[in-house]
Amino acid sequence: MADQSVFRITKELSDLQKNSDLSLAVACRDIDVRNVKALIIGPHDTPYEFGFFEFAFKFNKDYPRKSPAVTAVTTNGGRTRFNPNIYANGRVCLSILGTWRGERGEEWSAAQGLESILLSIQSLMSTNPYENEPGFEDANEPSDKKNQKDYVQKIRHETLRISVIQRLEEYLGLALDGSVATSAATKEDMDDAMDGMEDEANIPFEPFKDLCKRRFLWYYDSYLATVQQGKTEVKDGQSFTRMPFEGSSNTMEGKFNYSELERRLQNIKKALEAETESWAAEGLTPKYKDSTVAVNLQRQYEQIVETFKRTDTPHNLELEDNNPFVWILTYIGKPMTNLDGGLFRIRLFFSPRFPEEQPRIKFETRIFHHRIAADGTPCYFAPLSRREDAKSHIEAVLDALEEEQPPYDPRTLVNPEAFKLYWGKGDDRKVYNRRLRRSVQQSMEDC
Repeated sequence: MADQSVFRITKELSDLQKNSDLSLAVACRDIDVRNVKALIIGPHDTPYEFGFFEFAFKFNKDYPRKSPAVTAVTTNGGRTRFNPNIYANGRVCLSILGTWRGERGEEWSAAQGLESILLSIQSLMSTNPYENEPGFEDANEPSDKKNQKDYVQKIRHETLRISVIQRLEEYLGLALDGSVATSAATKEDMDDAMDGMEDEANIPFEPFKDLCKRRFLWYYDSYLATVQQGKTEVKDGQSFTRMPFEGSSNTMEGKFNYSELERRLQNIKKALEAETESWAAEGLTPKYKDSTVAVNLQRQYEQIVETFKRTDTPHNLELEDNNPFVWILTYIGKPMTNLDGGLFRIRLFFSPRFPEEQPRIKFETRIFHHRIAADGTPCYFAPLSRREDAKSHIEAVLDALEEEQPPYDPRTLVNPEAFKLYWGKGDDRKVYNRRLRRSVQQSMEDC
């Protein structure tokens, strides 16, 4: 039974990791498949939008006959209740977990699994989470309407402050004033310390660090838009409203301060840009210059260049200053499309810890595109199975750029203005196409 349980968990993890769902991520240590970490990225158009919410799963030997134990990790150290069903102490109230008495037929069954639990939790992150509280599903009194609005406002603020800003500041070693507490030298010392640890269980396990950094760059403009919206709705220093169902130790207390959040978001963005730029210099240090990573990237670069020549691919790829950690791709717009005639310079930064840290890519030539952020960061999905293949990242970026009939997916909202026009009504798509063509024409004039 135990072996069957491990096999089932392993298969579910593999299936989820192969899935192209941009809002779910799972990971575990190789030595401990029963303890799983999961990340849910908050749904678009809810107060949880693009927040990073972590959960811990513990599978017992009776799984899947019995459900796993699930604990919310993103709770501000046990001080913040993000949802009527997600308590400050980490308790997740769901009938399928046996932590809440639901309707007949809603209890756990062996047909359910890790993904169904994650989707159930994600469904709690709704537009109006006030209604999740039992007895408040149909609350329509004037006081309820006000509470619903107040509840959404404080969840939106704390999603940004706790799940995004605090998490990224911790990853980057940032103090509240934006200063960097962890220097590059200290990072090397930490790497050396990790190399010396023989027991994997003693090594800090942060499987979502790189993912959250890259997604922050995707959603940065959306975070700023949330700040601007918040500033129009509440005043800095205004206290949160306590909900009728919140208790003294199971609540969301605090005060609004969107001006402070905006400053901290900007500091995180600067720190991420500095970190990305530092990879080029770090890669040329004695520690990494002749490393396996450097040799591998050099070989992959040469293979891609050879492939471009052999297949008459019009694009050009070169190393910046012969540095295998920084590639420059010159993209020629696809004929007979809105990109036709465009000439775009794209820079690919590789970390000395590639592929554990995935590449960060930026369009240096400005382009108005619904899959390219205003600062040039592309939204793309490279297959996890090819995470070591640099070519897969180039292909994925170009696929996102050239896709003519993409499915609607709000998780790719990296350029709010372009996204709104692309998926808008009436003549919005025509306006989008004109602005895209204008940026393509400008790229030719700037070259």
